[in-house]
Amino acid sequence: MANLDKSTVRNEVSRLKADFEQLCTDGKISSESKVLMQSMFMIVELILSIFLERSTKKDNKNSSKPSSQTEKDESALDHKGSKGKGKHENSGLADNTRTRESVTLSQVDSCSVCGESLTDVPCIHSERRTKIDIVFEKVVEHVDAEVKQCPTCHSTVKGRFPSDMHGPLQYGEGLKAFVINLLVCQMVALNRVQKLVKSMIGIVISEASLLKFILRLHQALDEWEAQTIEQVLQAPAIHVDETSLRVDKKNHWIHVYSAGDITLKFLHRKRGKEAIESINIIPRYGGVIIHDCWSSYFSYKHCGHGLCGSHLLRELTFIFESNEYRWALNMKRLLQETCIKVSKSTEKKLGEKDLANLQKRYRNILTRGEKELPPIPPKPSGKRGKIAKSDAHNLWERLKIHEAAVLLFAKDSHVAFTNNRAEQDLRMAKVKQKVSGCFRSEVYAQAYCRISSYLQTMANKGINPLIAIQMALAGEIKSMG
Repeated sequence: MANLDKSTVRNEVSRLKADFEQLCTDGKISSESKVLMQSMFMIVELILSIFLERSTKKDNKNSSKPSSQTEKDESALDHKGSKGKGKHENSGLADNTRTRESVTLSQVDSCSVCGESLTDVPCIHSERRTKIDIVFEKVVEHVDAEVKQCPTCHSTVKGRFPSDMHGPLQYGEGLKAFVINLLVCQMVALNRVQKLVKSMIGIVISEASLLKFILRLHQALDEWEAQTIEQVLQAPAIHVDETSLRVDKKNHWIHVYSAGDITLKFLHRKRGKEAIESINIIPRYGGVIIHDCWSSYFSYKHCGHGLCGSHLLRELTFIFESNEYRWALNMKRLLQETCIKVSKSTEKKLGEKDLANLQKRYRNILTRGEKELPPIPPKPSGKRGKIAKSDAHNLWERLKIHEAAVLLFAKDSHVAFTNNRAEQDLRMAKVKQKVSGCFRSEVYAQAYCRISSYLQTMANKGINPLIAIQMALAGEIKSMG
């Protein structure tokens, strides 16, 4: 049996169609048979195009399927008997750790009640408060506050502790920043962070305390987030995208808004317009939003729209690989050539003459593509729903309807050719889900979005994440333009 591939099948259909047209020209086919056969050839070509698309393997080169996507990791599933005590943990500190400890005496010189001098009064006893912090090494700072009794009024007076020492034992901002960086940025498991901190300072910090560090930073960044939203609203163009995230065994969505060196991420149960309205950035925005043609974004007519060129190039590659349509290859080359030309120009956009020529070539390719695509059969009367179309038909219609959005990158210097910025900002969220599986509580998922937004923004500004976290915990951050 002869080997069959998409080229031989298409050639055979084309040969039969040519033979049929020749018979029609010779008058050997009746008018009724001619209409019937033409309808049959139209259906065969449509089925063939859909079949070839389904039989063509999709990867990260011709679709939006990420290269890291794999089958479900069976090692992450719970198995009976998998829970055990594990290896015995060594309670000693690491050999290369150093501890520097100091004691500061907070003296009582006068009575805070009557003003009597207490310089020569002996100390009854002292009350100690301790702060543990990490500054490249373990630092244990003890502050002893003297407690004296006034001989005049017999009042007990105690020395004052520093304002950041509210109880008998607390942890410094450096240690908190280190823990938050491990949990959020490095995506280390909570139990592993607990063990790592224990090996460094010799103290076991409960998981509840570690999570409180996260919530405290989440609350400290509330004002920063509000101020940053106002900055995003002033940007000429913003990149938007969304990705799924598992929270409490349910599917949620992270929505990202990126502009300049700013990254903002928000968690919502929905993906579409309900989430966009709840976040309330796009409804108040008047610039250009760059996205991947998600229909919910197009419902906002007061905004300009730019489509991601990378998505279009991958789809065009798939259409050409599956059906060998020339219009898809020509459109891909046109977009690539235009992108290179825009990037090399000093103004980062095309002139009026070049832009008019681009639109003319763009429309000519679509016109030729319409003739190359098999026609869609008419919708039968009484049938409900949409007519099934191939990916090639859907992409062709999208390019025709959204011509202005596709070519906006060549007209507006603020509009990028791709939406890669938003996708890159969301990438670590997918890594987080792959490592951790999901969040057990929505509040911590929201905290992750806000904290990671802040740290990505500060990283874009060139600020060390440990320093950035300490600034936020100390209340020293302001909206940075």
